[in-house]
Amino acid sequence: MTMQTPTIGFIYPDHAAEDDYPRAAEILGAELRVAHIYGTDLHAVPELLDLGSPERLREGAGLLAQARPDAVVWACTSGSFVYGPRGARDQVRGLREAAGVPASSTSFAFVNAARALGISSVAVCASYPDDVARLFVDFLGAEGIDVISMSSAGIDTAAEVGTLEAEQVVKLAVANDHPDAQALLIPDTAMHTVAVLPELEATLGKPVLTANQVTIWEGIRLAGYSPGSEPIAPQLGKLFSERLIHVGY
Repeated sequence: MTMQTPTIGFIYPDHAAEDDYPRAAEILGAELRVAHIYGTDLHAVPELLDLGSPERLREGAGLLAQARPDAVVWACTSGSFVYGPRGARDQVRGLREAAGVPASSTSFAFVNAARALGISSVAVCASYPDDVARLFVDFLGAEGIDVISMSSAGIDTAAEVGTLEAEQVVKLAVANDHPDAQALLIPDTAMHTVAVLPELEATLGKPVLTANQVTIWEGIRLAGYSPGSEPIAPQLGKLFSERLIHVGY
């Protein structure tokens, strides 16, 4: 008897780099569904708190309900870590209750992915303004991940981040890695990164964790794949090159 492929739902804010999801779905042979919610497209704390509010995430869960997802992930890093570790956990709890299935967010996806790879020290290459980027550093620190260096590109809107070309993403990553970091983290789901993961890791010689990559991985981890059946895709980076989703955290 053939098991049905789990369906994973993603709540994605506005429009920027959501085409990373069908690209990854084709590579993985996975069922990835994206629903959009809308807010002010600004990397600023008040706007991000509104974007990740319980009301907006309930709306997103409702949009995904027809797809009957096996798991749901809030595909926004800044709209989750801006609440702080405790608030981000409350956010996920509310999403889980609204969707009726296992749920998570991109911020926790970064933490779980780093743990799965045995990574405890990282460099952060953020597109956000400095004050927002520092909240991500604080979030990682509270989860036991040491941020050796942090860079901020100071880009105000997700829409602008979504216009960055592949070569610009690679250049940004190379310029803001740190030799002592075990991995480089690129935390904005508005940035197209899925297509450049092999180049990024080959150039830096270490794992690179990007927002859309870890969000998709987190959804797969939560969706109920049986051990040994979860998809492997080295072209999506070290994170997808081994069967890591059943690693305990």
